[in-house]
Amino acid sequence: MDELQFDRKATILVVDDTPGILSLMNSLLGDDYKVKIANGGEKALKIVASDSPPDLILLDIMMPGLDGYEVCRRLKHDPKTMNIPVIFFSGMSEMEDEKKGLELGAVDYITKPISPPIVMARIKNHLALNAMHNFLRDKNDFLESEVAKRTREVMAIQDVTILVLASLAETRDSETGRHIRRTQFYVKALAEKLRDHPRFAWFLTDANINMLYKSAPLHDIGKVGISDRILLKPGRLDPHEFEIMKTHTTLGYDAIEHAEKLLGTNVEFLSCAKTIALSHQEKWDGTGYPQGLAGDDIPIAARLMAVADVYDALISRRVYKEAMSHERAVQIMIENRGTHFDADMIDAFVEIQDEFRAIAQRFADSDEGMDQQTPYLAQDGCV
Repeated sequence: MDELQFDRKATILVVDDTPGILSLMNSLLGDDYKVKIANGGEKALKIVASDSPPDLILLDIMMPGLDGYEVCRRLKHDPKTMNIPVIFFSGMSEMEDEKKGLELGAVDYITKPISPPIVMARIKNHLALNAMHNFLRDKNDFLESEVAKRTREVMAIQDVTILVLASLAETRDSETGRHIRRTQFYVKALAEKLRDHPRFAWFLTDANINMLYKSAPLHDIGKVGISDRILLKPGRLDPHEFEIMKTHTTLGYDAIEHAEKLLGTNVEFLSCAKTIALSHQEKWDGTGYPQGLAGDDIPIAARLMAVADVYDALISRRVYKEAMSHERAVQIMIENRGTHFDADMIDAFVEIQDEFRAIAQRFADSDEGMDQQTPYLAQDGCV
């Protein structure tokens, strides 16, 4: 405590309705402290609310108007004044009086007639304790601010890293452009629409929706392992080529799992990314890949990604197809309700289809929006 130094005189507010007490306390404290006086509770509250609040308050209890208990209660309920130490000094010497004062938040209780040395010692101690409390609180606030700042920086780096990694799969095909950004926002929009649905509410918490948003860009990361001969083929894949294309799901899963093992710890968003990468090509009727999952056995995250991925594939131009109109894409999605897609998710998609269209326009690639009315078969088996 010796290192605690005050570069100014502390201000003490003395509150009492007896002029003699005010005069006595002013004389007693005046050499060591700056003294303010108030002859009632209302005046005391006005002084405390000023631009120069006191460092400590000596407060009588029995006063006309607002008594000391009420003054203390109001001080402790106001965030601006709650940390100012209050010492009751009163002729009320019953244990219950002292107990009530301390329960209201006072730091000490001195009974009258006062002992000047005791009063001075307690004031000095409580000023020092409060100064240390303020120092620790300010330091804690600073540390919390620094932790929050560093956390934001780490999260920003993490987000950028995810997008850079995801872009590796996309940049091999210049026509896929901003697909990863669009699907990221589609997934978020659909999840938010379904967050109160009785089938999905348990999973679609704020934290999980944010995790889905972060993880979605990695859904096709496994395509970095597919050769250009297959990935960029302008025509329809033959059966052998299609089997190779299908491995992008397990390649993505394995790559993310390997990264997780290198970290030596489980990372929640990477676990979600693994699920999406592995299972976003599964179909509700069990005819998808790689595991042939069906119905509710398909993870919710993967079902959401399937809706986002297929819609974007339909409206986007590829080396093997032209872009479809939004209306035609929605029609195909509805036609595959309950076969490719979870029916409840398609119902929600239809309700917010304008939001999907707005996202597509916001992150549009060049030459998008061409209407293609022919049936669609994606290179990775979307529909």
